[in-house]
Amino acid sequence: MTLSDQLASSLGIRGEEPNIELATQIVQSKDALAVKELVSYLTTQKKAIQSDAIKVLYEVGERNPALIAPHFDAFLQLLDHKNNRLQWGAMTALSALGTVCAPQLHDHLPLLEKAAAAGSVITRDQFVAILIQLYGQASYRDTALAMILKQLTHCPVNQLPMYAERAAVVLITDHQAAFVEVLFARLPEVEKVSKRKRIEKVIKKLS
Repeated sequence: MTLSDQLASSLGIRGEEPNIELATQIVQSKDALAVKELVSYLTTQKKAIQSDAIKVLYEVGERNPALIAPHFDAFLQLLDHKNNRLQWGAMTALSALGTVCAPQLHDHLPLLEKAAAAGSVITRDQFVAILIQLYGQASYRDTALAMILKQLTHCPVNQLPMYAERAAVVLITDHQAAFVEVLFARLPEVEKVSKRKRIEKVIKKLS
């Protein structure tokens, strides 16, 4: 079978199992040519093929970021795509590159932030994941902190506990006070008890 024949939509399967299996095979064989071909599918007129291709690519990225790293710019160009699946899928692929493409991600933070603001919940989730990865590297820590605090200040209440919990894991002592201040300020907005307790637990841990 050709590469496109192995995609879920080509097989008539609605689930993602074939795409994940293909990603696993590509990683095991370190097949850079297959990755390149999948990237070419992102510009096809067939929406189902586009969706399958981006799924395989970010699954490859999660397992071996170096395999998709040469196509950083291709993912970047999809952040304002009208196909929402491609948009958040591209941000997911970029998030997988946090350890191998940190300088490029840092250079394009304004663009990533803009995409997160205009995109879906998943797009924002993956952007915050990128910020947390950059925060973990001293060279980018101050810039990432400012953007993390901005996200905590303005993100939907539903996302706040998760962002707080994930960022708190990597937070250094010098930044804990600013972090807690933002969380305290947003507590009155949090009506659901379970979410409020999660945030209060983070505050207690950092105080």
